[in-house]
Amino acid sequence: MNNNLDGRLLPHFEYNYAMSLTLTNKDQEMLDGTHGRAVQMAMSILVQMADVYNADELLDISAAHIDSTIYIGESGMEYAERLAELGARVVVPTTLNVSGLDEHHWQEWPVPNEWASNAHRQMLAYQSMGAVPTWTCAPYQTVYRPVFGQQISWGESNAIVFANSVIGARTERYPDLLDICCAITGRAPAAGLHLTENRAGEILLNLVDIPSELEEADVFYPVLGHLVGKLAGDRIPVILGLGTNPTSDQHKAFGAASATSGQVALYHMVGITPEATTLETAFQGKTPRFSIDITMADLISAKHELTTDYGSMLDMVALGCPHFSLDEFSNLVQLIEGKNKNPAVQMQITSNRDMIKQAKSLGYYDKLARFGAKFTVDTCILATPMLGPEIKTLMTNSGKYAYYTPGLLGKNIVFGSLEDCVASAVSGRVVNDESKWKI
Repeated sequence: MNNNLDGRLLPHFEYNYAMSLTLTNKDQEMLDGTHGRAVQMAMSILVQMADVYNADELLDISAAHIDSTIYIGESGMEYAERLAELGARVVVPTTLNVSGLDEHHWQEWPVPNEWASNAHRQMLAYQSMGAVPTWTCAPYQTVYRPVFGQQISWGESNAIVFANSVIGARTERYPDLLDICCAITGRAPAAGLHLTENRAGEILLNLVDIPSELEEADVFYPVLGHLVGKLAGDRIPVILGLGTNPTSDQHKAFGAASATSGQVALYHMVGITPEATTLETAFQGKTPRFSIDITMADLISAKHELTTDYGSMLDMVALGCPHFSLDEFSNLVQLIEGKNKNPAVQMQITSNRDMIKQAKSLGYYDKLARFGAKFTVDTCILATPMLGPEIKTLMTNSGKYAYYTPGLLGKNIVFGSLEDCVASAVSGRVVNDESKWKI
C-alpha cells in the first residue's frame, strides 16, 4: 500500500472500540485498510462513535446528507480535503447541505475573500467525493427524498426531523464530520432512531381550543414548533388535537423550529404522521412520561419570544430558512402582485440552485426580481458572513431564523407571517397583523 501522497507521509490511524461492538468481515476489512486509507479513516471514526452511541453493531444505509459542508473554520476544510486527498468516495447517494458560500453572488455582499476561498475549497472537496451538489438544507424537496422505513444518515437538524417524522425514514441526529464517514462506508451505528423501539413517543402535548383559522395558517407552525421544542427538549413529542392536516411546508416550518429551540429529531402528530395513526401506535402502547396542554396563551407567549424588537424600523426581510420551496415561491409571487417594494427595505430570499432554476422556468424569479427581491443561492445568512453593520433589524416568517439571528448574527429580529413580511417590505416599516392571535 502506498503510504505517501504527494511526498507527504500519510497518517497512521489509531482506533479503539468497545469489545461489545460486533463487526462484519467487511467492516473489519475497512477498518484494517483493505479498501483504502480514506475508508479506513472513515471507519476508524465510525467505530469509535458507535461506542458513544452504545451500538452493538453497524447497519447498512442507502443514502446520506452531509451537514459538514458549512464552512466554520480551517479545521473542517482540512478534514474534507484530507478525505478527498486519500481518495474518498461515497458509496450511497449523498446530498450536500448548504455551503458557506454563494458561488455566483458572494461579491455582492461583504463576504471576506479568505472566507470565500476556504469555503469554496471545502465545497470542491465534498464534490470530489462523488456527492451530489444539491447545496440545500431541505434535501426532502429534491429528487433524493427518502421513503418510509429507509435507513439513512442525515445531518442538518431540520432535514433530520422532517425525514424521521413526515416521511418515516430512519436517521439519528448525526453530527458534522460523522455523516461523511457513514456515506463513505455505507454503514451507521445500529442505535437511536434507526431502531423501532426507540421511535416511540415519550411526552404528550395536547392542543386545547385552538381556532381552526389559526391552525390552517402558515404562521401557526413555526410558533407551535418553537413551543414544542422548548417543552420536549430531546424527547419525542406526540401532538394531539390538531384539527387540520399540515402541508409539507408547514411541517417543514414546524420541524425546523422544534429542532432549533429544542433537539427534536422525531415528532408524531396523531392521525397525521405515518407512525402515529392512533395515540396508542404513536406511543407503541407505552404510557407518556408526562402530558401538557397547549393553549392559545401558551402560543401567544411563544410567538412573542421570536421577536426582539417591537419598534417600526426595518432593514431587511429574510425568507427561506429552511430553503424556499416552489410552493413558497408561488405564494410569495401572489402576495406581491401589483405591489412595489419600498427601497428602504431589502428583501432577501434563500434557496438552492435547483429550486431557483425551477422558479426561473415558471417566471417566479423574474417577478420577484422586478419587485426588488435579491436571491442567495446554496447558502443562507446563518452560514455565510454576508450582512454588513448597516443591517440592524430583520423580519422573517421562519422560527429558525428568528431563534438564531440575535445570537449568531447580532441583529434584532421581528417574527411575522409571510403576508406580514410582504406588507412590511412594501411599507418600509414593520407591519404585523395580530388578528389571528387574539384570545
